[in-house]
Amino acid sequence: MNDAHCHFFSTSFFAALGRALPGLSRSSPIGAEADAAGERAADEALARLGWDPPGRSEQLADRWIAELDRCGVSRAAVIASVPGDAGSVATAVARHPTRFVVFFWVDATQPDAHIGAADAIDRGRLKTMCLFPAMHRYPLHDDRVKRLFEVAAARPGTAVFVHCGLLSVGARTKLGLPGIFDIRFGNPLDLPVLAASHPSVPIVIPHFGAGLFREALMVVDLCRNVVLDTSSSNGWMKYHAPPLTLADVFRQALAVAGPDRLMFGTDSSFFPRGWVVDVFERQMAALNEIGAGEDVKAKIFGGNFDRLFPL
Repeated sequence: MNDAHCHFFSTSFFAALGRALPGLSRSSPIGAEADAAGERAADEALARLGWDPPGRSEQLADRWIAELDRCGVSRAAVIASVPGDAGSVATAVARHPTRFVVFFWVDATQPDAHIGAADAIDRGRLKTMCLFPAMHRYPLHDDRVKRLFEVAAARPGTAVFVHCGLLSVGARTKLGLPGIFDIRFGNPLDLPVLAASHPSVPIVIPHFGAGLFREALMVVDLCRNVVLDTSSSNGWMKYHAPPLTLADVFRQALAVAGPDRLMFGTDSSFFPRGWVVDVFERQMAALNEIGAGEDVKAKIFGGNFDRLFPL
Protein backbone atom coordinates (compact mmCIF):
# COMPACT_ATOMS: atom_id res chain seq x y z
CA MET A 1 0.00 0.00 0.00
CA ASN A 2 1.12 3.55 -0.79
CA ASP A 3 -0.19 6.93 0.40
CA ALA A 4 -0.31 9.77 -2.14
CA HIS A 5 -1.02 12.57 0.36
CA CYS A 6 0.86 13.13 3.64
CA HIS A 7 1.99 16.51 4.95
CA PHE A 8 5.54 16.94 6.25
CA PHE A 9 4.91 19.44 9.07
CA SER A 10 8.46 20.61 9.69
CA THR A 11 9.72 23.14 12.22
CA SER A 12 9.57 25.73 9.42
CA PHE A 13 5.85 25.00 8.98
CA PHE A 14 5.15 25.57 12.67
CA ALA A 15 7.37 28.66 12.71
CA ALA A 16 5.25 30.15 9.91
CA LEU A 17 2.12 29.48 11.96
CA GLY A 18 3.69 30.92 15.09
CA ARG A 19 4.75 34.13 13.39
CA ALA A 20 1.13 34.68 12.37
CA LEU A 21 -0.15 34.48 15.96
CA PRO A 22 -1.30 37.74 17.59
CA GLY A 23 1.27 39.24 19.89
CA LEU A 24 4.33 37.61 18.37
CA SER A 25 7.03 39.78 16.86
CA ARG A 26 6.77 40.55 13.14
CA SER A 27 10.39 41.72 12.92
CA SER A 28 12.75 40.16 10.39
CA PRO A 29 15.97 39.20 12.17
CA ILE A 30 18.80 37.60 10.25
CA GLY A 31 21.27 34.80 10.85
CA ALA A 32 21.28 33.13 14.26
CA GLU A 33 18.67 35.57 15.55
CA ALA A 34 16.30 34.51 12.78
CA ASP A 35 16.83 30.82 13.63
CA ALA A 36 16.12 31.45 17.30
CA ALA A 37 13.06 33.55 16.52
CA GLY A 38 11.74 30.84 14.22
CA GLU A 39 12.19 28.19 16.91
CA ARG A 40 10.36 30.36 19.45
CA ALA A 41 7.49 30.90 17.02
CA ALA A 42 7.31 27.17 16.29
CA ASP A 43 7.34 26.32 19.99
CA GLU A 44 4.49 28.74 20.65
CA ALA A 45 2.35 27.29 17.83
CA LEU A 46 3.06 23.72 18.98
CA ALA A 47 2.25 24.55 22.60
CA ARG A 48 -1.12 25.94 21.59
CA LEU A 49 -1.86 23.03 19.27
CA GLY A 50 -0.73 20.36 21.72
CA TRP A 51 1.17 18.50 19.00
CA ASP A 52 4.60 16.90 19.13
CA PRO A 53 7.60 18.98 18.02
CA PRO A 54 8.92 17.65 14.71
CA GLY A 55 12.58 18.20 15.53
CA ARG A 56 15.06 18.35 12.68
CA SER A 57 13.96 17.24 9.22
CA GLU A 58 16.03 14.05 9.56
CA GLN A 59 14.24 13.20 12.81
CA LEU A 60 10.81 13.86 11.32
CA ALA A 61 11.66 11.74 8.28
CA ASP A 62 12.72 8.84 10.51
CA ARG A 63 9.57 9.15 12.61
CA TRP A 64 7.43 9.01 9.48
CA ILE A 65 9.26 5.90 8.28
CA ALA A 66 8.64 4.19 11.62
CA GLU A 67 4.97 5.17 11.40
CA LEU A 68 4.62 3.92 7.82
CA ASP A 69 6.27 0.65 8.80
CA ARG A 70 3.87 0.27 11.73
CA CYS A 71 0.87 0.79 9.43
CA GLY A 72 2.08 -1.33 6.51
CA VAL A 73 2.61 1.58 4.10
CA SER A 74 5.40 0.98 1.59
CA ARG A 75 5.80 4.47 0.08
CA ALA A 76 4.30 7.89 0.70
CA ALA A 77 4.16 11.31 -0.87
CA VAL A 78 5.28 13.87 1.72
CA ILE A 79 4.32 17.48 1.12
CA ALA A 80 6.33 20.50 2.25
CA SER A 81 3.41 22.54 3.51
CA VAL A 82 4.57 26.15 3.28
CA PRO A 83 6.30 27.89 0.38
CA GLY A 84 10.06 27.98 0.83
CA ASP A 85 10.22 24.72 2.79
CA ALA A 86 11.37 22.47 -0.05
CA GLY A 87 14.61 21.81 1.83
CA SER A 88 12.84 19.82 4.54
CA VAL A 89 11.38 17.25 2.13
CA ALA A 90 14.59 17.21 0.09
CA THR A 91 16.32 16.10 3.29
CA ALA A 92 13.64 13.46 3.85
CA VAL A 93 13.98 11.90 0.40
CA ALA A 94 17.78 11.99 0.55
CA ARG A 95 17.54 10.00 3.78
CA HIS A 96 14.87 7.55 2.58
CA PRO A 97 14.93 7.61 -1.24
CA THR A 98 12.96 4.41 -1.75
CA ARG A 99 10.15 5.33 0.66
CA PHE A 100 9.32 8.97 -0.01
CA VAL A 101 8.16 10.91 -3.04
CA VAL A 102 8.39 14.58 -2.24
CA PHE A 103 6.01 17.40 -3.12
CA PHE A 104 6.64 21.10 -2.52
CA TRP A 105 4.47 24.21 -2.45
CA VAL A 106 4.95 26.91 -5.04
CA ASP A 107 3.41 30.39 -4.79
CA ALA A 108 2.89 31.23 -8.44
CA THR A 109 2.47 34.94 -7.63
CA GLN A 110 6.16 35.25 -6.78
CA PRO A 111 8.18 36.68 -9.69
CA ASP A 112 10.88 33.99 -9.51
CA ALA A 113 8.54 31.07 -8.73
CA HIS A 114 9.45 29.16 -11.88
CA ILE A 115 13.17 29.60 -11.24
CA GLY A 116 12.90 28.36 -7.67
CA ALA A 117 10.74 25.42 -8.76
CA ALA A 118 13.24 24.37 -11.43
CA ASP A 119 16.07 24.54 -8.91
CA ALA A 120 14.15 22.48 -6.35
CA ILE A 121 13.45 19.75 -8.89
CA ASP A 122 16.96 19.73 -10.33
CA ARG A 123 18.87 19.76 -7.05
CA GLY A 124 16.48 18.36 -4.46
CA ARG A 125 14.99 15.28 -6.17
CA LEU A 126 11.56 16.83 -5.72
CA LYS A 127 8.91 15.29 -7.94
CA THR A 128 5.77 17.39 -7.72
CA MET A 129 4.87 21.09 -7.51
CA CYS A 130 1.83 21.92 -5.38
CA LEU A 131 -0.33 24.86 -6.42
CA PHE A 132 -2.91 26.44 -4.10
CA PRO A 133 -4.58 29.13 -6.20
CA ALA A 134 -7.31 29.88 -3.65
CA MET A 135 -4.69 30.55 -0.98
CA HIS A 136 -2.37 32.68 -3.11
CA ARG A 137 -5.16 34.19 -5.20
CA TYR A 138 -4.33 33.67 -8.84
CA PRO A 139 -6.25 32.09 -11.72
CA LEU A 140 -5.01 28.84 -13.19
CA HIS A 141 -5.02 30.38 -16.67
CA ASP A 142 -2.40 32.93 -15.51
CA ASP A 143 0.82 33.03 -17.56
CA ARG A 144 2.80 32.44 -14.35
CA VAL A 145 1.11 29.06 -13.99
CA LYS A 146 1.91 28.24 -17.62
CA ARG A 147 5.60 28.92 -16.87
CA LEU A 148 5.47 26.42 -13.99
CA PHE A 149 3.93 23.80 -16.26
CA GLU A 150 6.70 24.44 -18.77
CA VAL A 151 9.23 23.78 -16.01
CA ALA A 152 7.51 20.46 -15.27
CA ALA A 153 7.26 19.49 -18.93
CA ALA A 154 10.99 20.08 -19.38
CA ARG A 155 11.72 17.64 -16.53
CA PRO A 156 10.19 14.24 -17.31
CA GLY A 157 8.71 12.56 -14.27
CA THR A 158 7.59 15.83 -12.70
CA ALA A 159 3.91 16.18 -11.78
CA VAL A 160 1.79 19.16 -10.74
CA PHE A 161 -0.64 18.93 -7.82
CA VAL A 162 -3.45 21.49 -8.04
CA HIS A 163 -5.70 22.06 -5.05
CA CYS A 164 -9.21 22.85 -6.24
CA GLY A 165 -12.48 23.58 -4.49
CA LEU A 166 -12.89 24.06 -0.75
CA LEU A 167 -9.66 24.87 1.10
CA SER A 168 -9.07 24.90 4.84
CA VAL A 169 -5.93 24.47 6.95
CA GLY A 170 -6.76 22.59 10.13
CA ALA A 171 -3.81 23.93 12.12
CA ARG A 172 -4.74 27.52 11.31
CA THR A 173 -8.34 26.89 12.30
CA LYS A 174 -7.32 25.32 15.61
CA LEU A 175 -5.07 28.32 16.35
CA GLY A 176 -7.86 30.77 15.55
CA LEU A 177 -5.97 32.21 12.60
CA PRO A 178 -8.05 33.52 9.72
CA GLY A 179 -8.21 31.34 6.64
CA ILE A 180 -9.35 33.84 4.05
CA PHE A 181 -9.05 31.81 0.88
CA ASP A 182 -10.72 32.89 -2.34
CA ILE A 183 -12.32 29.70 -3.59
CA ARG A 184 -13.36 31.38 -6.82
CA PHE A 185 -9.86 30.37 -7.85
CA GLY A 186 -8.99 26.69 -8.13
CA ASN A 187 -11.81 25.59 -10.39
CA PRO A 188 -10.94 22.29 -12.12
CA LEU A 189 -12.56 23.65 -15.29
CA ASP A 190 -9.54 25.93 -15.69
CA LEU A 191 -7.25 22.91 -16.09
CA PRO A 192 -8.12 21.31 -19.48
CA VAL A 193 -6.17 23.82 -21.57
CA LEU A 194 -3.10 23.42 -19.36
CA ALA A 195 -3.48 19.63 -19.41
CA ALA A 196 -3.88 19.52 -23.19
CA SER A 197 -0.93 21.86 -23.72
CA HIS A 198 1.32 19.70 -21.50
CA PRO A 199 0.14 16.12 -22.07
CA SER A 200 3.29 14.60 -20.59
CA VAL A 201 2.75 16.30 -17.21
CA PRO A 202 0.61 14.33 -14.75
CA ILE A 203 -1.84 16.58 -12.88
CA VAL A 204 -3.10 15.49 -9.47
CA ILE A 205 -6.36 16.94 -8.12
CA PRO A 206 -6.67 16.07 -4.40
CA HIS A 207 -9.78 15.22 -2.38
CA PHE A 208 -11.82 14.31 -5.50
CA GLY A 209 -11.94 18.06 -6.26
CA ALA A 210 -12.90 19.08 -2.69
CA GLY A 211 -16.50 19.94 -3.44
CA LEU A 212 -16.12 20.46 -7.16
CA PHE A 213 -16.54 16.76 -7.78
CA ARG A 214 -18.64 17.11 -10.93
CA GLU A 215 -16.15 19.56 -12.43
CA ALA A 216 -13.21 17.32 -11.48
CA LEU A 217 -14.88 14.37 -13.18
CA MET A 218 -15.45 16.44 -16.32
CA VAL A 219 -11.74 17.29 -16.43
CA VAL A 220 -10.68 13.69 -15.83
CA ASP A 221 -12.98 12.60 -18.63
CA LEU A 222 -11.44 15.14 -21.01
CA CYS A 223 -7.78 14.85 -20.01
CA ARG A 224 -5.92 11.56 -19.77
CA ASN A 225 -3.10 13.09 -17.75
CA VAL A 226 -5.32 14.13 -14.82
CA VAL A 227 -5.49 11.93 -11.72
CA LEU A 228 -7.70 12.26 -8.62
CA ASP A 229 -6.41 11.59 -5.13
CA THR A 230 -8.91 10.24 -2.62
CA SER A 231 -7.45 11.82 0.51
CA SER A 232 -8.98 13.25 3.69
CA SER A 233 -12.36 12.75 5.31
CA ASN A 234 -13.97 14.22 2.16
CA GLY A 235 -16.32 16.28 4.30
CA TRP A 236 -17.24 18.25 1.17
CA MET A 237 -19.75 15.48 0.38
CA LYS A 238 -22.31 17.22 2.62
CA TYR A 239 -22.61 20.08 0.12
CA HIS A 240 -24.26 17.83 -2.45
CA ALA A 241 -28.04 17.49 -2.47
CA PRO A 242 -28.85 14.83 -1.65
CA PRO A 243 -25.57 14.32 0.26
CA LEU A 244 -23.18 11.81 -1.24
CA THR A 245 -21.72 8.83 0.56
CA LEU A 246 -18.12 7.79 0.05
CA ALA A 247 -19.40 4.72 -1.76
CA ASP A 248 -21.32 7.01 -4.15
CA VAL A 249 -18.15 9.02 -4.78
CA PHE A 250 -16.03 5.97 -5.55
CA ARG A 251 -18.72 4.47 -7.76
CA GLN A 252 -19.01 7.63 -9.86
CA ALA A 253 -15.26 8.27 -9.97
CA LEU A 254 -14.60 4.73 -11.16
CA ALA A 255 -17.32 5.05 -13.79
CA VAL A 256 -15.69 8.17 -15.24
CA ALA A 257 -11.98 7.97 -14.42
CA GLY A 258 -11.60 4.22 -14.31
CA PRO A 259 -9.35 2.41 -11.83
CA ASP A 260 -6.10 3.69 -13.34
CA ARG A 261 -6.55 7.34 -12.36
CA LEU A 262 -7.48 7.20 -8.69
CA MET A 263 -4.75 7.30 -6.03
CA PHE A 264 -5.37 6.58 -2.38
CA GLY A 265 -4.31 9.22 0.13
CA THR A 266 -5.01 9.97 3.78
CA ASP A 267 -4.03 13.64 4.32
CA SER A 268 -2.04 12.56 7.39
CA SER A 269 0.01 15.36 8.88
CA PHE A 270 0.98 15.69 12.54
CA PHE A 271 2.11 13.66 15.52
CA PRO A 272 1.09 12.11 17.86
CA ARG A 273 -1.88 11.33 15.59
CA GLY A 274 0.40 9.98 12.86
CA TRP A 275 -0.96 8.01 9.93
CA VAL A 276 -4.75 8.30 9.79
CA VAL A 277 -5.78 4.66 9.65
CA ASP A 278 -9.51 5.38 9.81
CA VAL A 279 -9.35 7.14 6.43
CA PHE A 280 -7.94 3.95 4.95
CA GLU A 281 -10.58 1.85 6.67
CA ARG A 282 -13.46 4.03 5.44
CA GLN A 283 -12.19 4.03 1.86
CA MET A 284 -11.64 0.29 1.83
CA ALA A 285 -15.13 -0.22 3.25
CA ALA A 286 -16.62 2.03 0.55
CA LEU A 287 -14.87 0.10 -2.21
CA ASN A 288 -16.02 -3.19 -0.71
CA GLU A 289 -19.57 -1.83 -0.54
CA ILE A 290 -19.65 -1.17 -4.28
CA GLY A 291 -18.07 -4.53 -5.06
CA ALA A 292 -14.73 -3.25 -6.37
CA GLY A 293 -12.48 -6.14 -7.36
CA GLU A 294 -9.10 -6.87 -5.83
CA ASP A 295 -7.39 -5.69 -9.02
CA VAL A 296 -9.15 -2.31 -8.77
CA LYS A 297 -8.23 -1.89 -5.11
CA ALA A 298 -4.62 -2.87 -5.84
CA LYS A 299 -4.36 -0.05 -8.37
CA ILE A 300 -5.98 2.57 -6.13
CA PHE A 301 -4.05 1.65 -2.97
CA GLY A 302 -0.65 1.26 -4.56
CA GLY A 303 -0.23 0.44 -8.22
CA ASN A 304 -1.20 3.81 -9.65
CA PHE A 305 1.20 5.59 -7.30
CA ASP A 306 4.06 3.30 -8.34
CA ARG A 307 3.25 3.87 -12.00
CA LEU A 308 3.16 7.66 -11.60
CA PHE A 309 6.25 7.78 -9.36
CA PRO A 310 8.43 4.77 -10.26
CA LEU A 311 11.46 4.06 -8.14
